[in-house]
Amino acid sequence: MRLRHASTLIAAALAGLWGACLALPHWRGGSDLLDRVEAPLADLRFVIQGPRPAPDAITIVAIDDRTIQTTGSYPLPRATMARLVSSLALMKPNVIALDILFIDPGPPEGDLALAEALRKAPSVLAAAGVFKPGEHASRDPGDRGLDARLPEAANVLLPLGSLAGAAALGVVNIAIDASGVPRHVPLLLRSGDRIVPSFPLRAASVAAKQDPVLRPDGIDLGGASIRTEAGYALPLRFYGPGGTIRTVSASEVLNGTLAEDAVRGRTVVIGATVTGGGDTFSTPFDPVLPGVEVLATAIAHLTEGDGLVRDGSVRSVDAAMAVILPVLFVLLLSWQRSAWGFALIAGIALGWIGVTAAAFTRGIWLSASLPLLAAGPAVAFFGAAQLWLDRRRADHLSAQSRTLRRFQPPSLTERLTKDPTFLMQPIRQQAAVIFIDLSGFTGMTEIIPLDETREVLRGFHTLVDEEAVAHHGIVASFMGDGAMILFGLPDPSPQDAGNALAACLALCARMEIWLAALPVRIATRLGFKIGAHYGGILASRLGGDSHQHITATGDTVNVASRLMEVAAARGADVALSDALLQAAGPIRSVLRSGSLDGPQATPIRGRAGSIPAWFWRREPPPAR
Repeated sequence: MRLRHASTLIAAALAGLWGACLALPHWRGGSDLLDRVEAPLADLRFVIQGPRPAPDAITIVAIDDRTIQTTGSYPLPRATMARLVSSLALMKPNVIALDILFIDPGPPEGDLALAEALRKAPSVLAAAGVFKPGEHASRDPGDRGLDARLPEAANVLLPLGSLAGAAALGVVNIAIDASGVPRHVPLLLRSGDRIVPSFPLRAASVAAKQDPVLRPDGIDLGGASIRTEAGYALPLRFYGPGGTIRTVSASEVLNGTLAEDAVRGRTVVIGATVTGGGDTFSTPFDPVLPGVEVLATAIAHLTEGDGLVRDGSVRSVDAAMAVILPVLFVLLLSWQRSAWGFALIAGIALGWIGVTAAAFTRGIWLSASLPLLAAGPAVAFFGAAQLWLDRRRADHLSAQSRTLRRFQPPSLTERLTKDPTFLMQPIRQQAAVIFIDLSGFTGMTEIIPLDETREVLRGFHTLVDEEAVAHHGIVASFMGDGAMILFGLPDPSPQDAGNALAACLALCARMEIWLAALPVRIATRLGFKIGAHYGGILASRLGGDSHQHITATGDTVNVASRLMEVAAARGADVALSDALLQAAGPIRSVLRSGSLDGPQATPIRGRAGSIPAWFWRREPPPAR
């Protein structure tokens, strides 16, 4: 038991260590393997949660197919863009953010007009980070640890100098996972010695008319506290499919049909949604969500504070569960390896998934994959090891049981298995007792080798055991060339006396055949005698603490043993007490197969008085 407890504790410690090894990289910011597993589970939670209403403080002005039909060209001429910005500025938005890269120069008069329009309104222009091969914006900026290191770009593509000086700048890079789903927006990007803010952060700052305050675990902006991941990565919490955020066509602005209240006091994001012209991303709600709506979603998180929270404290909870669940499951398996144990483990795992789903609806992104990936192998390996050990124990116990059956009768073995306390206290009951002994055995051992003596005894014991079992008796003990057989253990029966009588005759028949099969020099020296009696016995265990055996004591046992001596003296094969013969009932008819004398008053050595006894002899074989 101590060894089992020690092995369970070692297994639990190893399971906790395995969970800690998985939890460490996640706690430090993420691992590619875990993120790949977690991504579809996060998408599933988005679907379970369903679309949410988008904030009313953001409006997307889309350069869509209708706008291109109106203007007749794409990209829009700089002069047209200037007119679009100027028209929006007249409606007094908080900020106009253009998700368009103005890298190449256009007609001078158009660039000049756009610059003038940008200066007259709070505006933000898009820049883009260029990453080295092997590093790109889709990399989780937190995968380098919790030291707030930022994603590094080899270069930043900036707008034309004339335009860059007319508006604030922000990079539009979005971090996507292996399946192409945008998961984060890096709020800050490093390029050489410069730190460049993201397009959403710059737009939210201009709209709030204040600079953000950086904290180790987030950003304070406009009275809202936004908790970010390591490296100031902002997790995206999508509102729904394309169009969930208020979207109007740029053509409505250009032709003057857009209502002013759709823009006044709001953050306006201009971007392309034209077919084949704008960038799109796959999200849980929409396989082709326009990139401008992804950026608008990030801006909404910064202004409303309604994004997902997956900062260091949330990851610490994930890491703690990655250690606790494997240890808990190993202890549960050790305590209960039945179907109930596995059902309890499954229930706890489903419970954790339910907790992550409920937390997700409240904007907290707990990992569903990390604790289960940590617990799964621990449960599998420990469960397999326990099954293997259980099989070994079962094989060992089976071997022990087979060995025990060779030392105890099967009926007693079965009873002791079910009731280990059987006969710890002596029991008085009625039983039939048979004694059988080989006569002439001692003299025979003087003339034959020891190995041959053993084989004779082995044959005799096998014969006695088979007949005892066949007649529902048990061999209580083998005493060299003799044996004591009990009928009534482990449980007494009305047929015990009849079974004993039938066993006496069967033993005589088997002994005659067995003796005839022995070599003549042995068979001529051997005979047998049987005594049987029925009455009260005291069944109990005898022996010390290290070894015990079950037997019967009392006057009935002594009389049966003395009757065996009387049978030898009277030249009978079997000496039966009248008590046994009367208790046997109708089965007494089996005695007709031989010669039966009695009842005769028979003195018993060591016992006062005499008892009525019967003497049975086999019919002599017919003369040749």
